[in-house]
Amino acid sequence: MTQAPLEAVFCGLEPTAVWAHFATLCRIPRQSKAEGRLRDELRQWALARGLVTRIDAAGNLVIRKPASAGREQAPAVVLQAHLDMVCQKTPETSHDFSRDPIRPVRRDGWLLAEGTTLGADNGIGVALILAVLEDASLPHGPLEALLTVDEEAGMGGARGLQGGLLQGRLLLNLDTEEWGELFLGCAGGLDVDVQREGRPAPLPEGFEVWRIELHGLRGGHSGVDIHAERGNAIKLLVRVLRGLERRWPLRLAELGGGSARNALPREASAIVALPAGQADALAAGLAAWQSLLRQELCGVDEGLSIRCTPAAARHLMSGAEQAIWLASLHAAPHGVRRRSLKVPGVVETSNNLGIVALTPAHGACHFMVRSLLDSGSSALADEIVSLFALSGTTAEKGGHYPGWEPNPASPLLALCQSVYRREYGAEARVQVIHAGLECGLIAANYPDLDMLSFGPTIRGAHAPGEGVEIATVGHAWKLLKAILAAVGAPASGER
Repeated sequence: MTQAPLEAVFCGLEPTAVWAHFATLCRIPRQSKAEGRLRDELRQWALARGLVTRIDAAGNLVIRKPASAGREQAPAVVLQAHLDMVCQKTPETSHDFSRDPIRPVRRDGWLLAEGTTLGADNGIGVALILAVLEDASLPHGPLEALLTVDEEAGMGGARGLQGGLLQGRLLLNLDTEEWGELFLGCAGGLDVDVQREGRPAPLPEGFEVWRIELHGLRGGHSGVDIHAERGNAIKLLVRVLRGLERRWPLRLAELGGGSARNALPREASAIVALPAGQADALAAGLAAWQSLLRQELCGVDEGLSIRCTPAAARHLMSGAEQAIWLASLHAAPHGVRRRSLKVPGVVETSNNLGIVALTPAHGACHFMVRSLLDSGSSALADEIVSLFALSGTTAEKGGHYPGWEPNPASPLLALCQSVYRREYGAEARVQVIHAGLECGLIAANYPDLDMLSFGPTIRGAHAPGEGVEIATVGHAWKLLKAILAAVGAPASGER
C-alpha cells in the first residue's frame, strides 16, 4: 500500500505549529541512546532564533527563552519532555528505526502508526514545547525547555541531570497520556537482570525440530497498561511449553520474546525438538492451547495465535538447564501485585517480565518492577532475586529511580486547576500515574521545584498502532498557553 507523504498527513491539522514540529520528529530517527541527530538539529533551530542553549554532560538539551515584555519578574517555568521513543514493530514490518521516518496515518480523529510505534510518547510533548518557544505572541515569564535523552531505556538523561543547571521554580512535564487529568505523582522502579551460563547438548537421534511462535497480542506500556490484564507472550509460551513437556520428552533449543523492558511482550518463539512423527499431534495440541488461551483472554487479547513450522538446530539446552529456566519463568511474577489503598483506582506495585533470550550456551531475562513505594518495588525485586537464587542463577537489581511523591498542597496544582476550570468549564481530574516519569529523578537534584504533568490522550504507547487523539493535542496546547500566561500574571488578570 502506497503511503501518503508526511506533508499530506499533517495538512490542515491544528494547531499548525505543534503538528509541524511533530512532523519533524517523525522524520528524524530517535531511538533511545541515539537522539544526537535530533538534539543537534533542535539546538541549531533554537540558536537560529536567538535562544540560548546548553547540552549537559548527560546529553540533555536545555533551551532558554526570555520573558515576554512586562513578565520579567514572573517565576521561571521549566517545560520538560524526552526526545527518545520506544521502537516497536510488528514482525511483518520492515521498518528500520535507525534510519526510516515514522509514517503516520489519520483515521477517525486519531493520528496513528500502522505496524510501528508512533512516538507520540513523548514527541507530542516535545512538539508542544517547541511551539511555545517560537510563539512570539504568547505572554509568559522566563522559560527553560528541558529535553532529556534516554528516558525509555533507563532514564539516563534525567538520572545524569546536573544540579544547578535549571533556574526555574515551576516545572510542567508533558509526558502523560490522558487528556483532562493533571498528574501529581508517579511510580518509581528498578530493573532485575537475570543471567545464567549453559552447556549445549547434542540433538538426540530420531528427533525433529520445530519452531513454535506465539503472537498477535496487543502489548502496550508496562506501567500504563499493566492493569488491563493483557497477555504476556513470554509467560503464555512458557506455559504452553510446560504443557507439552507433560506429553512428550520435549527438548528446548531456544526461547526468545519481548524487545523492550517497558513494553508488554507481544510475541515469543521457541525452537524445540520432539520425537519424529508428531507433526499432526503437535499441531492439534497447539490449536487446543490457542483456543484455551483465547478463551481466557476473551475481551482483552482474542488475536492470540500459536503456530508451528519445521526448523533446524544443532544443539539443545541441557535437560537440567531447560528444567531450571522453564520452572523459574513459569513461577516468576508478572502483572499487578498490589493496588494502592491511598489512591483509589491506581496500581501501587507491579512487574513486567519484558525480555527473555535463551540459547544452549547462555540464558538471560529482564524484569521491570514499578511501585508508588520504594519499599514496594524493592520487596518485589527481592522476591524475583530469591526465586532465581534457588537454582543458583545470578539475578541483579539495578537502575533504581525514585517515584514522584504527590503534594496535594502544590500551588502549581491549584493554579492549573483554576486555569482548567476557567478554560473548559469543568474540573480536571487529579491523578497519580503508575508509569515512571522523570519528575522523581529531577526532584532529587531540584527538591524545591513545584511540578505537575499533563498531556493529550495517547493509546497503545510502546506498541505498534500507537495513536494520539488529534483534538486533545489542541486542548493540551490551549491549556499550556493559558497556564504560562497565568503564571505571574498581573493582578488585573491579563491573559
